[in-house]
Amino acid sequence: MANGILKVKGTEVVDKDGKPVILRGAGLGGWMNMENFITGFPGHETHMRECMLEVLGEEKYEYFFDRLLYWFFTEEDAKFYKSLGLNSIRVPFNYRHFEDDMNPKVLKQSGFKHLDRVVDVCAKEGIYTILDMHVLPGGQSPGWHADNRTNHPLFWEHKDFQDRTVWLWEELAKHYKGNPWIAGYNLINEPADPKHTRLIAFYERLEKAVRAIDPEHILWLDGNTFAAEWRGFNENTILPNTVYSLHDYSFMGFPTGDRYKGTEEQKDRLRSQFLRKSEFQRKHNTAIWNGEFGPVYADPKHDEDAEAINQERYNLLGEQLRIYDEHKIPWAIWLYKDVGLQGMVHTNPDSPYNKLIAPILEKKKKYQLDSWGKYPSKEVAAVIDPVIEFIDKINPRATDIYPSTWDTRKHVERVVLQMYLADSFAQEYAELFKDKSKEDLEELAKSFSLEQCLKRDGLNKIMSDHAALVQSS
Repeated sequence: MANGILKVKGTEVVDKDGKPVILRGAGLGGWMNMENFITGFPGHETHMRECMLEVLGEEKYEYFFDRLLYWFFTEEDAKFYKSLGLNSIRVPFNYRHFEDDMNPKVLKQSGFKHLDRVVDVCAKEGIYTILDMHVLPGGQSPGWHADNRTNHPLFWEHKDFQDRTVWLWEELAKHYKGNPWIAGYNLINEPADPKHTRLIAFYERLEKAVRAIDPEHILWLDGNTFAAEWRGFNENTILPNTVYSLHDYSFMGFPTGDRYKGTEEQKDRLRSQFLRKSEFQRKHNTAIWNGEFGPVYADPKHDEDAEAINQERYNLLGEQLRIYDEHKIPWAIWLYKDVGLQGMVHTNPDSPYNKLIAPILEKKKKYQLDSWGKYPSKEVAAVIDPVIEFIDKINPRATDIYPSTWDTRKHVERVVLQMYLADSFAQEYAELFKDKSKEDLEELAKSFSLEQCLKRDGLNKIMSDHAALVQSS
């Protein structure tokens, strides 16, 4: 039984008796918000779904995605997850499960079918859920993870998008009000407001709307610019019963970053990055949450040195977790399940699904179609590098375009490779499913079942060890 609805007391999350509850877990990315590197398609979820609908037809389209949502997380997943000592899971979702753009503010009850199911199976195992609106109408950031095909966060410029987001959170608050296994609402994933003022104002508006319906549940608020900065936030903007979230990825955990060797300089770099990102919370004595972090892992089929590389990334993760343990903060690693890049659990390379989409996976890696976990490519560099050099030469101020944390390369790769080129392969991905029967589609979706998946034991042990350490402290 849950010991009441969790709340914030000072810098801690506590139960109804005031006992601290340190939430440790993962994000269920790729599920109700599908992302290209997680489930293997190229480009953006919206476009991929359009192509899949065209190829499969409505009946088989609805059948396949319903079964995929089912097998991605079942009671068996919840039991395995709990066996690691994890006590919370962050559940990202795309607003499109609950509302159609051409039929705004009309609630789709079907959106609750799988979300309620996962909340319930997690509750049965004593796992709290944090509901995360990962995609907002209009796109809250230029990221693929915001399902934004325009590269421009129109959410901040159109009141209608903002009104619809308030409305949807009101509907969600009505639905989950009083549920003690909901640890709260992560209102906006990784917002990116170029003016740094509209986010603060919208948080204040959204907080009032949600609390008018559900005054009890915690709000988990991401910082601006992909949960990395707090410009404009101060003591006057701090909201009650709220945890302020950062995301703390290290480039040393990615294929194009420096390899982690555990030097004192590298450890200092990890610590200083966390302290910089959490300065606002520590200065104002708010509760802190690390809502996303974690390395990606090398594939033995493509990297001869995969075992050594992955051990280095486990060591990197272990050092990060030691830092978080010192500060006794809740965290949710990214992510629980995928096709083999980052997940605690991943599909088998020999599964029906992986074998079917293998040609797309190869193209995505070869041409850097995914931003996440991309590998160096001489072929791509030969094309992209001259464009970058040209832009930097004729207008060095181009890098001032928001997000200012992006250099020219990031801007160019986002538009050329991860939008235009990646989306151009979506139809090819969908056509791999052509003429598949419902039985075939069931087997493809079932590739994501825990029974057929592989477990990343090194990652899971580290998470389990640190979860147990903090719960016993």
